[in-house]
Amino acid sequence: MHERVSTHQAEDDPRNDTILIHVNGRIVPRAEAMVSVYDSGFLLGDGVWEGLRLYNGHWAFLDAHLDRLFEGIKAIDLDIGLDRAGLLAALETLRAANGMESNAHARLMVTRGVKVRPFQSPSLSRSGPTIVIIMEHSKPNIPRPVRLATVPHLRGLPMTQDPKLNSHSKLNCILAGIAADKAGADEALMLDVHGFVNTTNGCNFFIVRKGEVWTSTGDYCMNGITRAKVIELCRANDIPVFERNFSLVDAYGADEAFITGTFGAQTPVSEIDGRVIGSGQMGPMTARLRRLYQDLVAQACR
Repeated sequence: MHERVSTHQAEDDPRNDTILIHVNGRIVPRAEAMVSVYDSGFLLGDGVWEGLRLYNGHWAFLDAHLDRLFEGIKAIDLDIGLDRAGLLAALETLRAANGMESNAHARLMVTRGVKVRPFQSPSLSRSGPTIVIIMEHSKPNIPRPVRLATVPHLRGLPMTQDPKLNSHSKLNCILAGIAADKAGADEALMLDVHGFVNTTNGCNFFIVRKGEVWTSTGDYCMNGITRAKVIELCRANDIPVFERNFSLVDAYGADEAFITGTFGAQTPVSEIDGRVIGSGQMGPMTARLRRLYQDLVAQACR
C-alpha cells in the first residue's frame, strides 16, 4: 500500500515549536495559547475562519480573503469589534512578532465567544467574540500526485449548511476524509446533490479533457480563491475553461486532474477510485497553470 499524502503536507520546521499566537488581542507563546472549553467554537463549531499564505512579505490575494471572511462573519450575524484595518493590523503585528517574511501560513479564526452555559442558543454567548490567529512556517511538501476516492458524503444544499460558508463546522468533510482514508486514498472526492462531481473534502477540483479545463458549477462548493484565480488565468490565456456539471465517467476519462487550494495551489491527481488519470503524473496543462499562478502570485506580492 502506498504511503498516504496530505494535500496540506508541509516540511517539518522546528521554528513552529516556538511560534507566537494571537489570542484576543494578546500575543502569547504557543504553549500558552488557549481558549475556554466553553467557547462557542469548541462546543459547537460556531465560527468562521480564513487561511492565508505569505510570499515575500505580502499576504497573497489579501483583499479576496478578507472579503470572504467578513462575508462569513456577516452571514453568521457576528460583531467581532474590528474592521478590516483592525484585523489586518493584528495579522501584521503577529507576522512581525514571528519574524516571518515568506513560506508562512496563517489561520485566522473567529467564534461567537465564551458561553455562560454549554448549550446551543447563541444568546448564551455573552462575552464577545474569540479571535485567534495561528501563523506557522509552512512550505508545502506534497511529494507525489494525490489519489482520490469517491465517498457517499455530499456537499449539500445551502438551506442546510451552505458549502460556501467557511465555517468551523467541518464534520461532514472530516467524515468524507475518513471514508477516503478507509478506501486507501489521500483525499475524498465529493459529489453534489444531483450526483455530479463537485469538490474534494478540503480543496476544489478540476479536470482537463482535450485541452479544456472543467470544474463544477460552483453551486455546491467552497468559493475557493485559488479556484477563481485558475479560472481567471485560463480566460486571460485563451485556455477554454468551463464551470459545468460533469459526471464520474467524465472524470475517469480525463487527460489530467488537479485540485486547488490556498495552501498547495495546484496539486495534481494521479488516480480516482483506482482509475489512473492520464499518465498518473502531473500533466502539461496542470504544469502550465502552476507556472501562470506562480507568476500571478509574484506580481501580487512584490
